[in-house]
Amino acid sequence: MTDAPKSSSPHNNDNATIPGEEMAKIMASIAERSRSVLTEFLSRNTGPANVGMSDPLNIGEAFFEMTRQMMTNPAYLIEAQMSLWRGYMDLWRNTTLRMMGHEADPVVQPDAGDRRFKDDEWSQNLVFDFIKQSYLLTSNWMQSTVKNVDGLDAQTHRKVDFFTKQFADAIAPTNFAMTNPEVLRATYESKGENLVKGLQNLLDDLDKGKGRLRISMTDETAFKVGENVAVTPGKVVFQNDLLQLIQYMPATEQVYETPVMIMPPWINKYYILDLRAKNSLVKWLTDQGYTTFIVSWVNPDESLAHKSFEDYMIEGAVAATQAVKAACGVEKINIVGYCIGGTLLAATLAYMKAKKIDDIATATYLTALTDFKEVGDIRVFIDDKQVESLEKRMDDAGGFLEGADMATSFNMLRANDLIWSFVVNNYLLGKDPFPFDLL
Repeated sequence: MTDAPKSSSPHNNDNATIPGEEMAKIMASIAERSRSVLTEFLSRNTGPANVGMSDPLNIGEAFFEMTRQMMTNPAYLIEAQMSLWRGYMDLWRNTTLRMMGHEADPVVQPDAGDRRFKDDEWSQNLVFDFIKQSYLLTSNWMQSTVKNVDGLDAQTHRKVDFFTKQFADAIAPTNFAMTNPEVLRATYESKGENLVKGLQNLLDDLDKGKGRLRISMTDETAFKVGENVAVTPGKVVFQNDLLQLIQYMPATEQVYETPVMIMPPWINKYYILDLRAKNSLVKWLTDQGYTTFIVSWVNPDESLAHKSFEDYMIEGAVAATQAVKAACGVEKINIVGYCIGGTLLAATLAYMKAKKIDDIATATYLTALTDFKEVGDIRVFIDDKQVESLEKRMDDAGGFLEGADMATSFNMLRANDLIWSFVVNNYLLGKDPFPFDLL
């Protein structure tokens, strides 16, 4: 007598099997409780809606060109469709084998670093495993099909690749309540309280963004400057229209003669390198015996609209260097440039060399770009039409760029980590974001 095939039950977690009638009652309760939340939100937002059909990222033109090139090669389209069909045939066959109690290897699996499908139900439950693999097949197919289109220039190719991935990330089953086992389980266990709380979180974020969604990425009440972030003792020793210069005294008896000045990017707070003791570069430098200075850039408004990159170099880097020299009574200083602060540092050193200014002993660059020939995926946000749109938005704002616009672009570079993980946590699971000093 042979052993029966090993069973692969579609329901390995009791909470994953939710009675339909009870789930219907929960959803009806959610709708009822959500009505009052929405009514209260709408009462606070009675202004005219800002809805338009603009394309500030200039996506439509790139995808039109991609479609045109694909239509000139019907054989490629047919082969792409056949490839997807073969993948689904394999998936249906393997799913049928599992339904019959047999073992079957996955047709496609998430990448090693993909944390979206970490819940056990995505592998152990037949339904969710099929949803997962179906999504991965389609997602991989979309991206590979677009990636291999011939006849596109490099910028158009990069743009369609990037935004196809954005679309694929957005339609992941993890991002929807009815196809995410973790969310379904939380909904069942909390009688829908997670979705009601998630709706409140969503509306709070819309309020915070004044009608634009500004996703909460950390508990913003968990950190306070001077208490649990930016706690290294320091004092302002110089300031002008663009900056304040903060000095931190060394924490050792013997000190280095040559001080260190740090220029962070002007899109960050000065304490980006002085968060908490365990991850503070400022504290580490003072513990080594360095007198340390850091530039705190002013948050610009209309009054600084006329300032240029050259002004940031002369009134920023050069002026701060002179102030550090005067404060310490030295001829030269060590200087560190971080991110765009490093780009500014490179330009400043070139300026100083041309002017025969010899104020810098050493220069250190942290994640700083000086060669902009290949800037990576951020290039998809840079072309003539987008720059024109950006300049118009800056003019409308009074001559400066809103931080939310820049944050959105950077978040899209890692959408699953910096957008969709928070959508699931905050809006579907109804949880508050974790305290995270870097965010």
